[in-house]
Amino acid sequence: MDITTLAKYPFLKESKEYIKNINFSVEELLHDIAYERARAIGIERLENAFNKGDVGTRGLATETDCIMELLSYPLARMISVCVDDPYFKRRYALGEAIHFYKYLQNENLSFILYIARELGFDVQLGEDVTKNKVKIQFVDYLHNAPTRYKSWKTVNRILNNGYIQVSERELARLIEEALRENINNELNARSCTKDIYNTFKKEINAFKNLVETRRKSAEIKPVGKISITKLPPCMKHILRSIQSGENVPHMGRFAFVSFLYLLGLTIDEILALFSSAPDYDEERTLYQVKHVTGMASSTKYSPPGCRKMRTYGLCPAEEMNDICKRVNHPLSYYKAKWKLEKTSKEK
Repeated sequence: MDITTLAKYPFLKESKEYIKNINFSVEELLHDIAYERARAIGIERLENAFNKGDVGTRGLATETDCIMELLSYPLARMISVCVDDPYFKRRYALGEAIHFYKYLQNENLSFILYIARELGFDVQLGEDVTKNKVKIQFVDYLHNAPTRYKSWKTVNRILNNGYIQVSERELARLIEEALRENINNELNARSCTKDIYNTFKKEINAFKNLVETRRKSAEIKPVGKISITKLPPCMKHILRSIQSGENVPHMGRFAFVSFLYLLGLTIDEILALFSSAPDYDEERTLYQVKHVTGMASSTKYSPPGCRKMRTYGLCPAEEMNDICKRVNHPLSYYKAKWKLEKTSKEK
């Protein structure tokens, strides 16, 4: 595999082997002037991922360009671990995954299949080879498909002998989701080392400040007629993620939409909230919102209770307060907070 391909896809085992074969130490990578450019690119990857949702593209005209790009990937990961913020790490992982997906769209099918198999996907060429169709094992599809969109739901797919047929582009999208999850899990499994922190202390603190600033700005943005101060921690956490441009899992979106609608927000007001999401699609989001609110179905859904919110990992335990302990539903929290604030004003 050529060096340019390795630089484009630094997560491949061949890329990791290439890095191992470069005669340098971690000390040199962190401090030697020969790798100063790689360190700068590593920081650039993080800045672009956080601010633009994509780690960015740089020229790979020479072998040196490719090596610096290749080395910037582990450096960016090291720094991200030391920032030690879940949102920052998720944002960085998404930025890398989106970047790889853009590259994959220009690759041939055999290479896309190669990457899919390296990630552990059970994939085969489909019967309709003329349309570059492939088959992916049902479990792999279910785990990685963005099923918040109607076209990805399994009820709209043909299941045959345990395999679901997808297009070349759809397989690349499944790879993107797998990479996002893999990178995020790997970052969470690692700890910051003293040498990394000391080398990038200025940049790490700057990233921490950026995250805090974005959190504060997200929390104070108005949401129609809804009082921000009365939102339960779970809904405030989801709102913060949405307004910060972070992807929110399907159950989180469902809970938030049903919660807002029952509190009186209009369809247009709810749609406006989701417009900053990295993968925002107005038509698909409108369909989902109408379905949850009962406008496109015979059922108007209610948000899940606290127990289910905890089961789906949507309850931020570190933000729970006394009211959380007394209620068993997000709507009950909002009403309790409203009564509490009303009583405080009357006093």
